[in-house]
Amino acid sequence: MAIDLKGKSIAITGASSGIGKATALACAEAGMLVALGARRVDKLEAVANEIDQLGGKALAIALDVTSDEQSRLFIEKAEAGLGPLHAVFANAGFGFDRPGHETTDEQMREIFDVNFFGTLRVIHPAIERFVERGAGHVLICSSSIGKMAIPGYGAYCATKAAQWHVGRAMRHELKPLGIQVSTVHPIGTQTEFSQEARRRSGGGSLVANTPKALIQPPERVARAVVACLRRPRTEIWTSVTGRLGLGSLSTFPRVGDFVLDRFARKQAEINRKAERPDNT
Repeated sequence: MAIDLKGKSIAITGASSGIGKATALACAEAGMLVALGARRVDKLEAVANEIDQLGGKALAIALDVTSDEQSRLFIEKAEAGLGPLHAVFANAGFGFDRPGHETTDEQMREIFDVNFFGTLRVIHPAIERFVERGAGHVLICSSSIGKMAIPGYGAYCATKAAQWHVGRAMRHELKPLGIQVSTVHPIGTQTEFSQEARRRSGGGSLVANTPKALIQPPERVARAVVACLRRPRTEIWTSVTGRLGLGSLSTFPRVGDFVLDRFARKQAEINRKAERPDNT
């Protein structure tokens, strides 16, 4: 039986744009009360206003997921303002395009601190409350390429794989306590992620080298997340092609090597063009 989401509350990180914003709006349309967390408070308040105009209720809370205190307070303020949480969606994260041997220790620590440890900082205080109540739903935004590392994005893929593995284990650890855990695996999505990745990389973007068939709007992910909230499941995928394709590349390493070699050459050419003046 589907869960009636009306009146239930959810806390979402990375909610100022992209998948987080789209999911917040979709949850509000489903009747949920939404706590919005991100660093850009002005954008959060704009999302909250949009939800208010839809007749919903949202709470904008400043959040830097690299801060233990802010992450804990995010959950505390969400429950103080909206009541006991039904779900938490750890969605904040970033990526960059850089070979592993050119990635500094500082850059590797930063991306793990945001993507992986930022997830843990937010879900742990929520889980404490879920355990007390014997109910709750944890959602973690991993990635389709958390299942298959690609050249240039080894650091990002590593954080997404870590999220997936921890989430998969937690699903079985917490299920006996009445708590659901789901991991989300988007394919390429039209968000600010690619702009931020380009800024951090100083060159090409993963999205520029992704087939159009594997690029989707954030609203597609948002609808899938709401569907999972209604009927919890282990993993959320929005592309059968992406899921089967990445699964096949993982199962057959030689085929994977062939595809990834071509990908690496194409990505290198995109990066070279980005570095050259237009008239060369």
